[in-house]
Amino acid sequence: MNVPQLTPALHGRFSPLRFDPHHRLSGSDVETLLEAARWAPSAGNAQPWSFHLRRRGEDGHEHLVAHLAGSSRRWAPAASALVVNLAHHEVDDSGMLYSEFADYDLGQAVAHMTVQAHAMGLSCRQFRAFDLEGLHTLLGVRPGWRILTMTAIGVPLRDDGTPPPRERRSIVDLRTAGVSSP
Repeated sequence: MNVPQLTPALHGRFSPLRFDPHHRLSGSDVETLLEAARWAPSAGNAQPWSFHLRRRGEDGHEHLVAHLAGSSRRWAPAASALVVNLAHHEVDDSGMLYSEFADYDLGQAVAHMTVQAHAMGLSCRQFRAFDLEGLHTLLGVRPGWRILTMTAIGVPLRDDGTPPPRERRSIVDLRTAGVSSP
């Protein structure tokens, strides 16, 4: 499918199921990815996101792997880094809302990190196949914060070196799903 109006950083992006287990992210790679997330837009400039990133072989990485579900444990440990994505929902444990847009804004930050990764020759796979409660306890997540997803980042491992064909919903469906009137 030819979509010339999209930047290659979006059109060429895909979520691999295999990562090169020999690739290592440098410290500057990590800083660049986090910097991309830092510049994401957010409602009222609240920036209600946080990332717990561990590179493969680094202290703490194996603890994240231990909390992966079997389905993600088959592929995620080979990624160069695992990132726990957190959103700031409440002010401490007061029950007062910090940001009603926290999940959306975190998604923006993760998307910025994903596009930056692709521009760097890396790929990201978002996932939720992990022990949420166990990971919450392991990391000592602060009151008001919630873990939503994880991201695996690395170099995709493919036999032929090309992204797989992708299917996307139609523009018509994007414009009409979720509403009852046209």
